[in-house]
Amino acid sequence: MRMKSKAVSRSVFFDLAKRPLGGFAKVIGRVVLAGVVASLALSTPASANPKYAGIVVDAKTGKVLYGEDADQLRYPASLTKMMTLYLTFEALEAGRISKSTPVPFSKKAAAEPPSKLGVRAGKSITVEQAVLSLVTRSANDAATALGELLGGSEQRFARMMTNKARALGMTRTTYRNANGLPNAEQKTTARDQARLGLALRQHFPQYYDYFSTRSFRFGKQTIGNHNRLLGNVRGVDGIKTGYTRASGFNLVTSAQVDGRSIVAVVMGGTSGGSRDAQMRKLVAKYMPTASRRGNGNLIAEAPAAPVDTVTETAVAEAEVQAVAAAASVAAASDLPNTGPVPDFRYGSESAGSVEMAYAAEKPASDNPVLAAKAAPNTLDAQSAKLTRQAAVSADVDTQITNSVAKAEASAGAEARMQADIQPQGWVIQIGATADKAQAMTLLGNAKEKGGKVLRDATPFTIAFGDGSAQVYRARFGGFDDQNKAVNACKILKKKGFACWASQQ
Repeated sequence: MRMKSKAVSRSVFFDLAKRPLGGFAKVIGRVVLAGVVASLALSTPASANPKYAGIVVDAKTGKVLYGEDADQLRYPASLTKMMTLYLTFEALEAGRISKSTPVPFSKKAAAEPPSKLGVRAGKSITVEQAVLSLVTRSANDAATALGELLGGSEQRFARMMTNKARALGMTRTTYRNANGLPNAEQKTTARDQARLGLALRQHFPQYYDYFSTRSFRFGKQTIGNHNRLLGNVRGVDGIKTGYTRASGFNLVTSAQVDGRSIVAVVMGGTSGGSRDAQMRKLVAKYMPTASRRGNGNLIAEAPAAPVDTVTETAVAEAEVQAVAAAASVAAASDLPNTGPVPDFRYGSESAGSVEMAYAAEKPASDNPVLAAKAAPNTLDAQSAKLTRQAAVSADVDTQITNSVAKAEASAGAEARMQADIQPQGWVIQIGATADKAQAMTLLGNAKEKGGKVLRDATPFTIAFGDGSAQVYRARFGGFDDQNKAVNACKILKKKGFACWASQQ
């Protein structure tokens, strides 16, 4: 069953995702001739290759601009790692892990086939190195190690992945492993992968730049990105490639040009070159038809994926393993302790005095690597840093993150009154805490210090996740355009706040 582009262009991506599959007219008697005109070129991969599936979605409105077998089951291959990264970003944002948390490699992880980093069993890398290895080399061993870190075992992590897929509206996707290596039960659709690509962009703008990484240094290696469209196709900023013999060559691409934005998926290519050529054609043809209007707030944010409970014995064993892994990393001359940080999203900003604001230490899970001691970027730590800065700068309040002085009470009250207002358009986020009151305190202090750039901004919070994993994102809305939001972030960063801008 095929969905041709003209038919799909009249449908809406998210309505179809919620609807059972309907019948579509079959195409009869299509003949492919050598030297076909360019207008028929986009149909060629589907005609020549039964594995082919593709979709292009307007990232601002959700409208499907093109579709070909978009709801037919396919093998995701390394597109699987997009969900592994989604859950990693979720854990980072909640403070359950940090970029420097050690990721130990079990015998199973170390034994995974290429592509891989080749880390030996018993050693470890950092979470940031693991993220970079997934978006560039598509390292299978690092994906398995991340899954074991976050889920306790890869099997439990695969259940978390599938649960998250359902929560995001990926109704036909099932995961059985963290890396995408062959498994007959691990399947997805082009439409589901487009939803995941949109969700990564929308939910984690602070981490999305990782997908633009062209290369990174790991020990003596310089590891390049498998995505050949980065830097070669205007506007392309990620996301992920994939290949197994059963799946063919897969690619999810995000592109933004002149106020327009799309996410496109090509699955089942006969070669890397033909897959990339098809994606180039899709971007060139459908980017000009995408809308400049729409807020891009398309995928509802689902509760954080649950983490299975482990026994006391498992806790003790994992703690020993994590400590040993961290020590082995420090001792290994060929493995750097930290990976390089991708370029900042806006200009030549410095991260030297900026930290993410998280709630004071609070257990998020019985899993030892997700416990409180794995989250060093707490509000107390940020407060201490800003207190040190106050000695040389009268512009920084020593009470910045933990309390509101009497003089600041009015600003905090104003923020609390507007806590449930969620403005649309461009917003900035300055932190995420496990306590709503702390988030509102952070907003009140930021508005006090931000001056005129926040004078007309609306402070509000957004709850994300549930139970012990719930956090409150502290945001300001009401910015007319991207430049104003970015400029507000630059001012706040000079005052010691974490900040990034995104379109809501």
